[in-house]
Amino acid sequence: MPTDSPAGVLFDVDGTLVDTTYLHTVSWWEALRQADQPVPMATIHRAIGMGSDKLLDHLLGPERDRSADRKLRDAHDTLYGEYWERLSPLPRAADLLRACAERGLRVVLATSAAEHEVGALRRALAADDVIDTITSSAAAQESKPSPDILVAALEQSGLDAARVVFVGDSVWDVAAAGRLDIPCVGLTCGGTSRGELAGAGAVAVYDDPAELLDALAHSPIAAPR
Repeated sequence: MPTDSPAGVLFDVDGTLVDTTYLHTVSWWEALRQADQPVPMATIHRAIGMGSDKLLDHLLGPERDRSADRKLRDAHDTLYGEYWERLSPLPRAADLLRACAERGLRVVLATSAAEHEVGALRRALAADDVIDTITSSAAAQESKPSPDILVAALEQSGLDAARVVFVGDSVWDVAAAGRLDIPCVGLTCGGTSRGELAGAGAVAVYDDPAELLDALAHSPIAAPR
């Protein structure tokens, strides 16, 4: 890969740049409770980062009756939608994106959020001026830990896997990046521990966007391969 080819940073959004992990957790908890299929919140939290199809398999088992899946997803979406106007960015998330852009890196939001959720996430971030490309779940045939959303982000941004770093907050993010041999920087602000992220293969782990920003010059982002 020529060293003068474009370099960039792919960012997960939910739990990485915007503080939504626990909102998704409680929304899934209530949707499942309403369907008389209660699951402990701690169990749900550890599945956040998967797409809804794989999340329900993970929580309820792949051999279950799937006839209620659409109703469960719709209930989650309705409950989560009540928070849209109150979504908050994680500490200095927009500053981190701008700092990456100032380094000449393409900033790509590789989110598997549904298209109708992406607008709320963008409003919370308020950094459209430096975002090069944004994906949504519509761009991926399979959800994380499959790497489809990262493949789509690369294709849409014109970047090569050999010249990017991915930043995410879950072990599913690390797994998806690993399947493409993309280094993944982990953030613990989504509620996954430093040890879990490192154990899954994250090349570096920081508390949140603010800590990564402070360490940016010495982080894996500073020198994409």
